[in-house]
Amino acid sequence: MPNPTVLKRDQMSRLKRIVDSYMRKVPGLRKHCERCLRTERWGGSVVLMVVDAAFTSIGLNYFTAVVPKVEEFSRKFVEAGKIRSLKDLAKADMDELRKVWRNRRSWKIAKEIASYLSTISDDDKTALRTWARNARLEKWREDPIGRIKGVGLVTFQYLRMMGGVDTVMPDKIVKRVINEILVKAGLEPVNDDLQFIRRAEKIALECGYRPIELCWMTWLIQPEGKMIRMEKYSSLLSKI
Repeated sequence: MPNPTVLKRDQMSRLKRIVDSYMRKVPGLRKHCERCLRTERWGGSVVLMVVDAAFTSIGLNYFTAVVPKVEEFSRKFVEAGKIRSLKDLAKADMDELRKVWRNRRSWKIAKEIASYLSTISDDDKTALRTWARNARLEKWREDPIGRIKGVGLVTFQYLRMMGGVDTVMPDKIVKRVINEILVKAGLEPVNDDLQFIRRAEKIALECGYRPIELCWMTWLIQPEGKMIRMEKYSSLLSKI
């Protein structure tokens, strides 16, 4: 009868080899993830991070649809001095905002997130990081942000990551790639979202990576045309 300890060690060794082979495709990823964990994406603008999360929540292509529109919002509102803080975003006129991004639901999500976060601290970065640190994954539906209509577990996790929490989002691409890795290693895939997040966090740490790195890797190895996103959007990553 095979020794289960040896079997587990063999599986772990195989899992690490497979994860390493994926991670080699995304050099420079660590720097981007560190910036995310320091709440420094989008030049450190929490307003832009919240808008990014709200736009991303409706499932359009991140690099071709979301990023250009967040940049347009930044030019027309943030750089123009019309919206300087989460409090400003919470009070912003919906019709004005919809000139940049038509989807009313996205703006409703952004405004409600901004409204709640701005009650935590007058400093936007402190507000997001305080919320992220205290938000509990298992009780996400009871969380003031988790309760906002349109905020699912994916958006909740995305905001926590930008607030400094080293975790993963259970979106369809992340689940597909990580479950593919598990199957290649001879392990069972995980479908339940909460179990998946915990399993993915464990895999990352056991293989010598941060959970956030494993998460971003799954998006950035996706092909677009003849290149993977990591190569195609390398100049963009330093901005976002």
